[in-house]
Amino acid sequence: MRYPPVTRPMVAVAHGSRDPRAAATVEELLDAVRARRPDVPVLTSYLDHAPPAPDRVLDGLAAGGAAGAVVLPLLLTAAYHSKSDIPGVLAPVRRRHPLFDVRTAATLGPHPLLMAALERRLAEEGVEIGDPGTAVVLVSAGSSDPSANATIGRLAREWRDRGWHGVVPAYASAARPAPAAAVRALYEAGAPRVAVASYFMAPGHFADKVRTESLAAGATAVSPALGAAPELADLVLLRYTEALAATTAAAV
Repeated sequence: MRYPPVTRPMVAVAHGSRDPRAAATVEELLDAVRARRPDVPVLTSYLDHAPPAPDRVLDGLAAGGAAGAVVLPLLLTAAYHSKSDIPGVLAPVRRRHPLFDVRTAATLGPHPLLMAALERRLAEEGVEIGDPGTAVVLVSAGSSDPSANATIGRLAREWRDRGWHGVVPAYASAARPAPAAAVRALYEAGAPRVAVASYFMAPGHFADKVRTESLAAGATAVSPALGAAPELADLVLLRYTEALAATTAAAV
């Protein structure tokens, strides 16, 4: 597919982590995005734990003469970071640069491409997708925002239609059930096998903890973080294109 040349940079905003694997995974994902759209300048930023901060990147673009940018949250669900942290970062940027057009893309999830990425990671662990003899625990980080946790519950319900023995949500923090408890409950309910699908962007503390505790509870497989799955790279570009289209529509 041919794309028209654009000058609107993408500023990807990741959560950030003290674990160096997280930043490496983000860069691997964004390298895949750059390979798909070499005409789009793609810059990385982090909300916490790692530089550069989004406002520093945006200030640099504005000072360099860019007309604007698309801020793209590398977040799997809409929760506190997308609803509060990112708007809080962008507000002073807009005050400092009133002519610099900052548009914010939607969070990556929910979207069917994320489900495809989850299935890819499970398949890589030897899990037959839609196996009626396998139940799945869909694990996210968890949030203090009930709507974010409800999104994971809805994804789990939708995923059941793929033919699994069952699919239930679980949360690594801030909500219940915990992944290990969900694994045990599925076995107690008669599931022959239980696999755990990790709904995490990158490896880190939560992903490691979920893997260790789920295997100890009897899970037959635990998928790794989604990382640079090709479906995620496609989804990043989809969200960017949607935001750019909204920018164009607003200008008409």
